[in-house]
Amino acid sequence: MELLVAVVDDDVSVRESLESLIRSVGIGVRVFASAEEFLNSAHPRKADCLVLDVRLPGMSGIELHRHLLAANGKVPAIFITAHASDDGARLEARSDWTVAYLTKPFSDDELLDAVHVALKWKPTIKAN
Repeated sequence: MELLVAVVDDDVSVRESLESLIRSVGIGVRVFASAEEFLNSAHPRKADCLVLDVRLPGMSGIELHRHLLAANGKVPAIFITAHASDDGARLEARSDWTVAYLTKPFSDDELLDAVHVALKWKPTIKAN
């Protein structure tokens, strides 16, 4: 079974660059422009890791992750943001399922390291 990373970010250039980066290391990836687009897809239960922009139009990345956790969709999340000074969002994003909180611009290695941690972590704690 191929591992799948879901990226939710409203910035098309971020989506395209993260899709290319993650795919370049042989990991499956799907990208979405909004939380609602992701929730209306077939991928909420298939994703092994989420890369979520903190600030999205409509439902935020933090709200999306909370929604999934409440629905027993326990999946590790990596939050990304362009707002380094938003300490409130950083605190809000904290959960047992938060792997990393990265401020844009982050390095490819930072993101890939977090993705690898999340993908190794999930199978050991995933409830079937």
